[in-house]
Amino acid sequence: MESVRDVRQLPKAHLHLHFTGSMRSSTLLELADRYGVHLPEALSGGEPPTLRATDERGWFRFQRLYDIARSCLRTAEDIQRLVREAAEEDARDGSGWLEIQVDPTSYAPRLGGLIPTMEVILDAVESASRDTGVGIRVLVAANRMKHPLDARTLARLAVRYADRGVVGFGLSNDERRGFARDFDRAFSIAREGGLLAAPHGGELSGPASVRDCLDDLGAGRIGHGVRAAEDPRLLRKLADRGVTCEVCPSSNVALGVYEKPEDVPLRTLFEAGVPMALGADDPLLFGSRLAAQYELAREHHGFTDAELAELARQSVRGSAAPAEAKAKLLAGVDGWLAG
Repeated sequence: MESVRDVRQLPKAHLHLHFTGSMRSSTLLELADRYGVHLPEALSGGEPPTLRATDERGWFRFQRLYDIARSCLRTAEDIQRLVREAAEEDARDGSGWLEIQVDPTSYAPRLGGLIPTMEVILDAVESASRDTGVGIRVLVAANRMKHPLDARTLARLAVRYADRGVVGFGLSNDERRGFARDFDRAFSIAREGGLLAAPHGGELSGPASVRDCLDDLGAGRIGHGVRAAEDPRLLRKLADRGVTCEVCPSSNVALGVYEKPEDVPLRTLFEAGVPMALGADDPLLFGSRLAAQYELAREHHGFTDAELAELARQSVRGSAAPAEAKAKLLAGVDGWLAG
């Protein structure tokens, strides 16, 4: 029987991590105390909350918890701490490259507007990267629940900072609301500015939402994408185009997209040749970070160490890391497997 290697030592890239959702529970408790924010038990009990986002009420509750947590981030120092701790957690889990996703709109009122907010975030990213050795870049994400004109504003902002660490443009929140094509202009602006298009799709909605991301938004990567497993032709399209799906198994189970860890279609995607990057999504709410996603693939889907190494390679190849950083991480994956 093959010896089981430590997945935390496996070099990998983390491509699906939301800003507030990356926070440590202990940090949230401390900041809430400092600012006099009353945390509901779901955020203060030490155990991750029970969530079912597959119905409207469940998704609303998830968003409400997220908003309360976000209200505890008020100063540039809070932002710096959040990014540094996210990078430390990633480093501990073997991540050498992190692309963190943020909607700056949410922080702008407290930090003096959109541009000052981006400056604060990118400064924090630069110093956290220097301190931890993890390469960090930013995806600016628009909110599907807001007007498409807001998304265009954010796309222009993202392009403006393309030389300062912004590598992609996303679209998050409930993909059951509105049409992807409403945001096509924002994504054109982002793509024309050299950014990767990485909208969410195929999580709470079925395969059609993934197809819309590809056809209407020119997606080069898909946030989640797991529901593509229900459509063999779509799987072939993703595989042929080499579009990486940022798959977040723990999140899928926590939000009720799938009942049990073994129901997440990791094998279906893997065997169809669809590149995947396992991600933690919102560790604050789902209770597990990056390495735990690889453990889940091993434990519930029988992924061998060679297959886990291939998943790690796919995460690196799907990233926006420069060639040199990719080569270093890929060599590290080979070393892990040989070790």
